[in-house]
Amino acid sequence: MSLPDFLQALPDQPVLVHLPQGRVLPIVCDSPHSGTAYPEDFGAVVPMSLLRRGEDTHVAALWDRWPEFGASLLEATFPRTYIDPNRNESDLDPAQIEGEWPVPLAPSVKTQQGLGLIWQRISKAGVATPLYERKRTVAEVQHRIANYWRPYHVALAQAIDDSVSRFGRVWHLNLHSMPNDVYQRLGRTDAPPLADFVLGDRDGTTCAPEFIHLIGDTLQGFGYSVAYNEPYKGVELIGRIGQPQLGRHSLQIEIRRPVYMDEDTRETNAGFEPLRAHFAQLMQVVADYVEQQMATN
Repeated sequence: MSLPDFLQALPDQPVLVHLPQGRVLPIVCDSPHSGTAYPEDFGAVVPMSLLRRGEDTHVAALWDRWPEFGASLLEATFPRTYIDPNRNESDLDPAQIEGEWPVPLAPSVKTQQGLGLIWQRISKAGVATPLYERKRTVAEVQHRIANYWRPYHVALAQAIDDSVSRFGRVWHLNLHSMPNDVYQRLGRTDAPPLADFVLGDRDGTTCAPEFIHLIGDTLQGFGYSVAYNEPYKGVELIGRIGQPQLGRHSLQIEIRRPVYMDEDTRETNAGFEPLRAHFAQLMQVVADYVEQQMATN
């Protein structure tokens, strides 16, 4: 598996692909929101300390040993607040664009919340702050799609398709972190305590039930609390990839950020290395499961 030439030629490397080391298994993992390289043309007017609250900071680093276990690991280098790889290309509100968009758009509830393909606001302690003082032009949005969103999707689709072509199936893990005040951001006053991990399979539609529960049971065995599809079910990427009836299993993993970092400083805390060690054990569990599935099916 190799990255297309046109992606390698991009000077700012919108996506990094870490290939398996040694053995190769049909496991593809991606971190679409851990990027910290902020493009010069961003144009946001909020302080960087607030803007960075949109990052899944350190997530790719937490999971960086995946290639040792036969998996591919992809990571976006750009921030999701600039353009979000986990949204559909049409998830835009015409009212946020200066000029006429050339094709029909389909803004989702995420866009209505200001968190669509191009984020419009950032929240802290339940207070939402606009990111921009003006609308983005058609050309500006098209630039972000062509040079950041699309290369990420091309690279991820290639990794998925390569695994399916070679092995007839694939197991995909979409890696994220979640703010500790997520229920406050969602306006939920009757919510349960936020779990350490939220595993999403879009209510049982994107992967085999035994796969998501294998991961959940393993995490609980380490002493973490785990919830399923509450409050996150998964969005664009696992919805597009997950087709378990075709051997394409996809799930989303969300980590509660205080488990491994300080949300204000974005620095790792004392939980980072223990969590990373637990993830290495989890990777072995997943690799063993996939090898067993390959041997018996």
